[in-house]
Amino acid sequence: MTTLPAKLQAVLVRVARAASEYGRDPAGIDLLAVSKAWPAADIREVAAAGQRAFGESFVQEGLEKMAKLRDLGLDWHFIGSLQSNKTRVLAEAFNWVHSVDRLRIGERLSEQRPASLPPLSICLQVNVSGEASKSGVAIAEARTLAHAVAGLPKLRLRGLMTIPARSDDFLTQRRPFRRLRELFEQLQADGLALDTLSMGMSHDLEAAIAEGATLLRVGTAIFGERNRA
Repeated sequence: MTTLPAKLQAVLVRVARAASEYGRDPAGIDLLAVSKAWPAADIREVAAAGQRAFGESFVQEGLEKMAKLRDLGLDWHFIGSLQSNKTRVLAEAFNWVHSVDRLRIGERLSEQRPASLPPLSICLQVNVSGEASKSGVAIAEARTLAHAVAGLPKLRLRGLMTIPARSDDFLTQRRPFRRLRELFEQLQADGLALDTLSMGMSHDLEAAIAEGATLLRVGTAIFGERNRA
C-alpha cells in the first residue's frame, strides 16, 4: 500500500509538472490537504511529511482534530457549507474560511473574531457553474459582495473559491476556472488586495493550475477514497 507521504509527494510532482507545462512558478501554488473524514493520526503522518495546511468541512470534527494536533501548529481551513449558528466557533478556531457566500455570514464572522487573533482569512465561494445544488454567490453578485466583505474589520478578504460541476474533459474543466480567474482579476483591478484563487481538486488540479490557481484543495489523491457507507 502506498504510504500517505508517498501520495503527498506524488501530488507535489503533479503540481510541479503542471506548473512547468503552463508557465507557472510552483512556489506560487500552495496545497491544502482536505482531511475531512480522516483521523488525526493520518493528518499527523501527512504533516510529518511537510504539509502544513489542512481543510475541514464539519465544524465539530475539525475542532476535535485541532485539539489532538495542537502541538503541530497547523493552519486550519474551513471549506464546508456555512451555517449561521456555527460562525462563532469558526471565527474563534480556524485560520481561514473559504465558503463565505453572503454578507450576513461575513458580518457574523467579523463580529465574532476575537481581537486577540490575527484577521480571519476569507475566500468568497462563487457558483461559477450556476448549479442550483451548489452553494456560492452568483458571478453577477460577487463583485458587490467582495467589496462589502473587504470592508469588514477583523477579516482579510484573500480571494475566491469555487467547486465547479465535475467533468473529465480537460477543456471543460478549464472554463469555470477561467471565469473565476477573470472575476479575480476584475476585483484586483478594482483595488482589492486579493492573493488567493482557491480552485482545483484531485481530479482537475492541472486545469486549475493552467488557469491560475494559487491554492489547490486536494483530498482523495493524498488520503484515498472516503468510506461513504
